[in-house]
Amino acid sequence: MKKTKEELQNELAEAERQHAQEQHRLQRTENRKEYFEITARRQRNHRLITRGAAMESVFPAIKPLTEREFYELTEQMADTPGVRDLVNHAAARHEAGEGEPEAG
Repeated sequence: MKKTKEELQNELAEAERQHAQEQHRLQRTENRKEYFEITARRQRNHRLITRGAAMESVFPAIKPLTEREFYELTEQMADTPGVRDLVNHAAARHEAGEGEPEAG
């Protein structure tokens, strides 16, 4: 059966409408992905800043250190007997649900 020009135009219009819907659906998905990536990056930045501030609060003498000096210090601290055990123990307590609830 041969289709009329009007039927073909209607089919084309329907296909274009469906294509536009799929394009919008794809754009929404991409926007959602970008939102989650940005949110994760902001959370990481916030965590790094607050923990760095905590280190400066506990050890004010580190404020003038260069980045390299700070990293060298933290490596030395990690090599200090017992420090890794304390960190691993704190992480294990957190994983077991024994830690304090995280603020903000």
